[in-house]
Amino acid sequence: MEQQEIRKSIEEILASDNAGMMATVKGNKPHVRYMTFYHEDLVLFTPTSKNTDKAEELAENPNTHILIGYGGEGYGDSYVDYTGTVTIKEDIELKKRLWNDHLAVWFNGPDDPKLIILQIEPTQIKLMNNKGDSPILLEL
Repeated sequence: MEQQEIRKSIEEILASDNAGMMATVKGNKPHVRYMTFYHEDLVLFTPTSKNTDKAEELAENPNTHILIGYGGEGYGDSYVDYTGTVTIKEDIELKKRLWNDHLAVWFNGPDDPKLIILQIEPTQIKLMNNKGDSPILLEL
């Protein structure tokens, strides 16, 4: 499979399925939770509160592992295996760009001081379970 094709498949999964599992490190052990992700050119973004375990964990260790996709019966569904480095962003323009009404359950708007955005730069991305193929690495 050509790299352009791999990237297209990965971007299609990221566009069609924005929920995924995000792992951080807590007390030298993995800590996993579901998150909602937005993407721009393979960079992921996820809103959260600065008063969460994940914010504290990522301040200590910015490495993360994310799985996105695998939405059907669970047999042979393609998904994205994403390893990256997190930067905590408090930029108001980024908050406004990513703001949606679903966030109003937790925040008073994009200018809420508790709202932060986790920006995840990829260090490795793999396309998994693509038509029974072995994991396919996207060259970054």
